[in-house]
Amino acid sequence: MKRAFSLVELIFTIFILILIAAFAKSKYTNNDLENAANKIILYLKQTRYQSLIDEKESKEETLWYKKRWTLKFFRCRRSEGGIYYSIYSDNNQTGHPNLEESLSDPLTNKKIYSSNKCKVTKETSKYVLLTKEYGIDNVEVSCNNTSSIGQISFGSDGKVYSKLSNYENQKNEYEIKNKCVIKLISQKQGIKEIYIEPRTGYVYEG
Repeated sequence: MKRAFSLVELIFTIFILILIAAFAKSKYTNNDLENAANKIILYLKQTRYQSLIDEKESKEETLWYKKRWTLKFFRCRRSEGGIYYSIYSDNNQTGHPNLEESLSDPLTNKKIYSSNKCKVTKETSKYVLLTKEYGIDNVEVSCNNTSSIGQISFGSDGKVYSKLSNYENQKNEYEIKNKCVIKLISQKQGIKEIYIEPRTGYVYEG
């Protein structure tokens, strides 16, 4: 017959479980920079995958390439402060994403989107609010060709673009030719880098 747990063994087991839980919680709450980087890497990979299965090329539209799936960083309005990002396909070709155009997080089904008000709603993911959720003070994108912080756009052929042209017959304009680095900067936590390879769109942590 199996020997039952003694009271001492039970208490010891509970104590070990409490220690493990406390360590895991401490590791999570003290590593916001790492968590932010991991989330962006995951979302970039999802954006790349979405681009590979969602062909945007169209003979009827001369600027079809503006609809490529894109992760773009923005600044919150001045009264709020901070940085956020959205993932979207610019179907209306205005350059300004909206909720309907944004990609959904497959785990939460919430939109990977925010307006410049930087407020979480029941429909949007809190993870896009880099400053509010993770304490990120600044973001630098080495391949930036926009007037804002920067963006990464993926084509269905695996190529990566730092901007989407507003002019006809420029579908390959702004293709990145060298490794692009997204640098997340936190005054309290340090710096974390995310790398994106040209031609393949391979994303990984620095």
